[in-house]
Amino acid sequence: MNILDSFYQLAPSPGLLLLIIGTIALVESLALIGLLVPGVVLITASASLAGHQELAPVTVILVAFIGAILGDGLSFWLGYTQRENVNRLWPLSRYPEWIAHGERFFQRYGTFSVFLGRFVGPVRPVIPMIAGMLQMSPRTFTLANLLSALLWAPAYVLPGYLLGRTWQERLDMPEAMEHWLIGLGVMIVILAVIFSWLRHQTHRSGLVYRGLNWLARQHPQGRRLWRLLSAPHDRDPPLASWLLLLFSLMALSAWTLVIIHHQGPLAMDQRLHDLLASLAFPWMEGLGQGLAKVGDWLGIVMLALPWGVWLLWRRQLAALGHVLGGLIGIAVLNTLGKAVIGRERPHAPDYLADSLAYPSAHTSTAVVLFGMAAAFIARELSPGHRFWAYWGAIAIIVPMALSRLMIGVHWLSDLIGGALLGLVVCALVQLAWLRRPRHSLAPCPWPLLVVASLALVSARVAWLAPV
Repeated sequence: MNILDSFYQLAPSPGLLLLIIGTIALVESLALIGLLVPGVVLITASASLAGHQELAPVTVILVAFIGAILGDGLSFWLGYTQRENVNRLWPLSRYPEWIAHGERFFQRYGTFSVFLGRFVGPVRPVIPMIAGMLQMSPRTFTLANLLSALLWAPAYVLPGYLLGRTWQERLDMPEAMEHWLIGLGVMIVILAVIFSWLRHQTHRSGLVYRGLNWLARQHPQGRRLWRLLSAPHDRDPPLASWLLLLFSLMALSAWTLVIIHHQGPLAMDQRLHDLLASLAFPWMEGLGQGLAKVGDWLGIVMLALPWGVWLLWRRQLAALGHVLGGLIGIAVLNTLGKAVIGRERPHAPDYLADSLAYPSAHTSTAVVLFGMAAAFIARELSPGHRFWAYWGAIAIIVPMALSRLMIGVHWLSDLIGGALLGLVVCALVQLAWLRRPRHSLAPCPWPLLVVASLALVSARVAWLAPV
């Protein structure tokens, strides 16, 4: 049994799935905890499973409705009874601006803010608690809570439910393919939760930070290592970047040893390749070829060119140098990795006749380019909004990587190795960037730059052959 089969086995029973949906709706509406949970992703994934299992949509919406009411109700009760102590609770003690942002929202919209707040991501878990802290009438809050949940539940549940209900019918999906898609979805959700939790635990008030700091202080060598890992301008090391480097490097090394040991495709590689080859979707080849063009070196140049010109014009030479260093570094590592491993592709068209498979350069380069972009963007955002930058990067990287499977030029394990290698380079670039204090990159004419990148890459896809 391969890893994706194992994830598929985790698909819950209908009763347990309803309980999970209600719990997610409660937790993502709950003060403090809801700030750390990727609720939209979890709700969409679980609702999609509910639709695939053909659970009654009214029942799914009802449990989400109940969970949302309980979550906001508990948040209101916490603010109402603990208003003097809320600011000392983690993570609000670490991010007091979340309370300030929620208070401004509440002052602007008054009672109506409880209704609106449920649909505004960054303040959704905070507004009910602030309403309690400001001693809003429980009767007024309950009315707003019920009405907003009545609209929120179908709005958040139905898109995922319809996706799960129709993927088999609309795409004529083979049953074996469903296993892979469910496994992929479950794996992404699990990784999202782990990433979201760890990202917050590496801050000064987080468990990971406090645990590592305590261990470092137990021995002189530990304190010396702590100072060594810290940037000269900061007494605290960038733990998130160091941990990303450590775990991605260990995972890459272990995964590469597995690839070398097998001397050929893994069992899951061959099964997925054969399954995709048996599909006859007319759009799959065209979409895969288009995304392959976006992710080759010429497509990456077209994507990055407007941003590079803007950085040069703004004289942000340090940022430009780090971006170029990351892209050049991943190109060198891809070339060396392919030469050392020497793994053959499942299919090699003429333009890839002399190219090897492991690791996937398309995947690793996409991870580096969009991962660096997400890191730069996240530094300009408030902590409560930073996850949007990373999720935006993931939404672009995943289809670009999967396009290599659609056109049959890579094994699945090549994509995993490429993603891990890209994360290693991303972590190294971040650590190099954080060694010195940096000026803000804002303001940035990002709408204009996005349009320019899309125009250039569209021209590349339409008129130039793959390279």
